[in-house]
Formats: sequence, C-alpha cells, structure tokens
Amino acid sequence: MEPELQPAPRGLTAPARWALQALAAVCVVLGVIGIVVPVLPTVPFLLVAAWAASRSSPRLHRWLLTHPRFGRPLREWEEAGVVPRGAKWLATVMIAVSGVVALLVAPAGWRNLVLLALLLAAAVLLWLWRRPERRPDTGA
Repeated sequence: MEPELQPAPRGLTAPARWALQALAAVCVVLGVIGIVVPVLPTVPFLLVAAWAASRSSPRLHRWLLTHPRFGRPLREWEEAGVVPRGAKWLATVMIAVSGVVALLVAPAGWRNLVLLALLLAAAVLLWLWRRPERRPDTGA
C-alpha cells in the first residue's frame, strides 16, 4: 500500500516550512551517515525527518514512507507506534555500551553529568520497551 500524497498543512509561514524542510534534509543525511557510523543512530534521525517532512514537504514524506529499506518501519511507527523487538534490543545494548564507555573515559568532574544522562537514557528505554512490537490485529 502506497501512502497518499498529502498537501502540506496550511498555517505554516514560508520560513517555518523551509526550516522544517531543512531539518528533514539534515536528519535524512545524518540517518544515512548513521548506517555506516556505528555510534550515530539511524532510526531517530529518520523519525525526525519523517515528522518534519509530514509538516512541510509531502514529496519528501512520501519518499521516506515508500523507501525500500526505511519505509515500512517509518509507516508502522506513524500508524501504530510500533518499535520492533530487535530495535529495542539494539537500542538497549548501544545505550548500555555507551554508558559504560562514558563512565570509564569521563573526567571525574563529569561523572554526575554522565550519571544524569544515563538516568535519562533509562527513562527513554523504559518508554521504548512499552511501545508495541507489532501492529494490533485488525481482524475480529
């Protein structure tokens, strides 16, 4: 099923639309870079890109939703808030590894900031693990 091309929402000024389009473009570029750079996440950037494009560029939004690699997960997120279990595990492992590395290399004066960041990351993981892993059944 191919997403319908929607007109850009009314009420945005031209500068606001351009800013959202620029945000979407930058996030797409960062998401693509994240494919090959292990510490740079791909999915969060593509989610932000899809959000910004949905408000400013129907063409870019449609391209993202129909992309052969990223389209299905983006559509599932937009339509049902779905986060696959594999993505949850990957996020959990990456946050854990990043936290351990940060604690090992951070100067002593930064430890409290690192611990605060880890507390926030734990809250994000709690929220993430509460998201559905597949679409709810639509049949009876």
